[in-house]
Amino acid sequence: MDEKLIQRLESAVTRLEVATAGFRGAGSSETGAEAALDPAIVAFDDLMAEFVARVSTAAGKIGGKVLEVTKILEEAFSVQKELLVKVKQSQKPDPAGMAEFLKPLHEVIMKANALTEGRRPDFFNHLKTAVDSLTALAWIAYTGKDCGMSLPIAHVEESWQMAEFYNNKILVEYKTKDPNHVEWAKALKELYVPGLRDYVKRFYPLGPVWNPTGKTTASAPPKAPGPSAPAPPPPPPASLFSSEPSQASSSRPKEGMAAVFQEINSGKPVTSGLRKVTDDMKTKNRADRSGVVGAGQKEGRVSSPSFSKAGPPKLELQMGRKWVVENQIGRKNLVIDDCDAKQSVYIYGCKDSVLKIQGKVNNITIDKCTKMGIVFTDVVAACEVVNCNSVEVQCQGSAPTISVDNTAGCQLYLGKDALEASITTAKSSEINVLVPGAEPGGDWVCFCPPPQLVGALTGFLDLCSFYFLVQFGLGVAY
Repeated sequence: MDEKLIQRLESAVTRLEVATAGFRGAGSSETGAEAALDPAIVAFDDLMAEFVARVSTAAGKIGGKVLEVTKILEEAFSVQKELLVKVKQSQKPDPAGMAEFLKPLHEVIMKANALTEGRRPDFFNHLKTAVDSLTALAWIAYTGKDCGMSLPIAHVEESWQMAEFYNNKILVEYKTKDPNHVEWAKALKELYVPGLRDYVKRFYPLGPVWNPTGKTTASAPPKAPGPSAPAPPPPPPASLFSSEPSQASSSRPKEGMAAVFQEINSGKPVTSGLRKVTDDMKTKNRADRSGVVGAGQKEGRVSSPSFSKAGPPKLELQMGRKWVVENQIGRKNLVIDDCDAKQSVYIYGCKDSVLKIQGKVNNITIDKCTKMGIVFTDVVAACEVVNCNSVEVQCQGSAPTISVDNTAGCQLYLGKDALEASITTAKSSEINVLVPGAEPGGDWVCFCPPPQLVGALTGFLDLCSFYFLVQFGLGVAY
């Protein structure tokens, strides 16, 4: 008897146990037993027995962080089942009640998200795939066209598209290394598409169906701190499941330049709050000020490159396999010249600096950098730009794959040997790809790829191929 059949039998036994113990609530409009035996709930059990079980089996073969995040994923789907049962028993809640209703699911997703925080952990692509995919479960929060969400089916598909960016990295990295990782990635995709998508399409295409005669979902009462209790922490940032409307901008105190303009527009005299400058306060009348700058003063103003508060700057080779460049600020002459094709380069937390990599390396990752310039010759696997702002990357040789994720402002300069690179972007903006012009020594041609573009740059130099440009939706600027 195969494992899948055993799991389905266990699921059926669980439902029968619920049915035998659930007749105590016969006075309610729909008891827990009736809800558990509802076709939609039975189908969700089958979804977990078939698709979630496949992901868990593959994760068990891998172990480590992958197994840990997969167990959290199982917990999230179990919580979703409990919420579906509550939907059958409850009336449609108000916004505050909806936040309380979704709280268990929100807590599980935050638990998974904690695994990706801090320094980049092992199996980062696996963790990001699982964490990003869990947002698909938020389809249950859909309450109508004015709720600010896509329809449940579209929401599941869009959530998986966000997670698929990292899922594809797993498939590429482990295609020839370990079939267990490939099996896990494929099973996870099938869990959402077609698994969860088809389930929602069949039972909840317009969102959850609440029970108009069921019990009400009350919001959590505010808890007043005791007389000796410390002050409560500041409220957490708005999340996916937050139902509280944002505070009107007019009711919040203005800060910075907004406060200045508010004061100017208030109708009061602009200079009413200014102090009068007396003659002894003017620079020309002060004995301690002169127009001559001493040599000591001039040298004192020449500041050395600053360093990040996150930690000391690093540029070192670790374990003979990984170059680490961290917390470099204001350094324009960073160079890595002793490298080989088996080594990787990890650049983290750098700002206003330029790094040149001379030689072929296996992989380059640029993480949480600002105003950073990277010049490299050849890369064997991929060049990744993650969580960055205003970076410039120049490939003088070849690069099979270039990916840009969660980045605002990225200039990619590709030489002629890199025109076959596959470019992938996700959750990013202001990305420009510059390639050499059709004529030698001509101007560079700039392409603006749309979000989540995956395509080869071969043929971009043929500027007369208008159909090709239109087909890929590329804008051209000279």
